[in-house]
Amino acid sequence: MQNRNIFFLIVIIFFAVGFFLIKNNFSKNLLIDKIQYIEIAGKTLKINLSLTPESREQGLSGIKELKKDEGMLFVFNHTGKYPFWMKDMNFPIDIIWIGEDLRVVYIKKDAKPESYPETFTPNQDAKYVLEVFSSFSEKNNLKEGDRVKFLSS
Repeated sequence: MQNRNIFFLIVIIFFAVGFFLIKNNFSKNLLIDKIQYIEIAGKTLKINLSLTPESREQGLSGIKELKKDEGMLFVFNHTGKYPFWMKDMNFPIDIIWIGEDLRVVYIKKDAKPESYPETFTPNQDAKYVLEVFSSFSEKNNLKEGDRVKFLSS
């Protein structure tokens, strides 16, 4: 009888922990699509989200300009070393890879459209990539290890 009670207690704990992990991950995913701004290097930028493979492939390609207070945030499902290119870009940008812990892990400054088909790849895994106007990193003294905040409004 005592072994049976211990078994049921273990099963209940297992399901409770599993439910918590699923719920926590689910709510994180729900909140990602609410991000409207990013705070980085003491600046707040309005961002467009890129959440799907199609929108990640398109990125800023074909866009005529990017304002100094705007950016595009690419969100991946898993961390990895995601390469970026400048296909069909009309202006140079800074590409900033951000880890799951919301710290900058790599910066490609002044990526130019004429660099295509070259790809730029971080030396560490990232979960997010932020594209901003060229010279943002330099002007704001952004460096690897700096913290980033996502803001919903």
